[in-house]
Amino acid sequence: MERPQFRAYFLHPRFWLLWLGLGLLWLMVQLPYPLLLGLGRGLGALMYRVAGSRRAIAGRNLELCFPQLSAGEREKLLKENFASTGIAFFEMAMSWWWAKPRLAKLAHIEGLEHLQQARDEGQGVILMALHFTTLEIGAALLGQRQTIDGMYREHNNPVFDFIQRRGRERHNSDATAIEREDIRTMLKVLRNGRAIWYAPDQDYGPKQSIFVPLFGIQAATVTATSKFARLGKARVVPFTQQRLADGTGYRLVVHPPLSDFPGDSEEADCLRINQWIEQSVSQHPEQYLWAHRRFKTRPEGEPALYAKRR
Repeated sequence: MERPQFRAYFLHPRFWLLWLGLGLLWLMVQLPYPLLLGLGRGLGALMYRVAGSRRAIAGRNLELCFPQLSAGEREKLLKENFASTGIAFFEMAMSWWWAKPRLAKLAHIEGLEHLQQARDEGQGVILMALHFTTLEIGAALLGQRQTIDGMYREHNNPVFDFIQRRGRERHNSDATAIEREDIRTMLKVLRNGRAIWYAPDQDYGPKQSIFVPLFGIQAATVTATSKFARLGKARVVPFTQQRLADGTGYRLVVHPPLSDFPGDSEEADCLRINQWIEQSVSQHPEQYLWAHRRFKTRPEGEPALYAKRR
């Protein structure tokens, strides 16, 4: 996929309001990091009050996944999750626009040798990540140290799409965004010994999924991780990230590659992935993206787990 190019069409009056908003965000994100964290928490508190449907989805997910917590504990966790989501808004802008040396100071990376070894051996890597609220800045910080390609879904607004892609691809010279549906290119890239960021933790419907437990609930789980690893002859390397509570930045962990993966069956592989997801999310549940309807697709005959959208 070619690098995004600026077009004169982006200056059309229909985009002026967006450009104004992006300009104001650029100015705000020049503030000191601790102040941005505080602004993000304030934005999250506002979102908690006004985003009723997303709050209901996140609350329902917490109820399903952490039934051992009291209602009060889940409510506290929900508010912290919205605070983390508000911070993520500014982290996104930081990853797009901060000077690279300033951004790099926030990175505390462990396990980079697993990616370096695969690169030295010409081995492709599926960097298996999760939809944490720190997703954007985590990918940027790792991208400064190791070339990582990414699966990509084009945004409907061409100006925002241009800004987003430029921001994501600027951290190393040859990183590219691959359309999510472009499986042929993804497999080619893996066979050429490159690493691709990929997250298998969302509900993509029944056609490309099978049902295996996640937090004790039957969840539609994509089988693509096994297929990509097999067809791309790639290692699956788990990757987690965490916003540090002391305000010093982010802990990024590149874990050892999964052994004997793919296994004997897609069901066993999906179960193994979901168990890893449970373990990783449970360590920092307040930083996970709970506003996604993860259990939307149900096995035949089972009732819906979310209230109907109005």
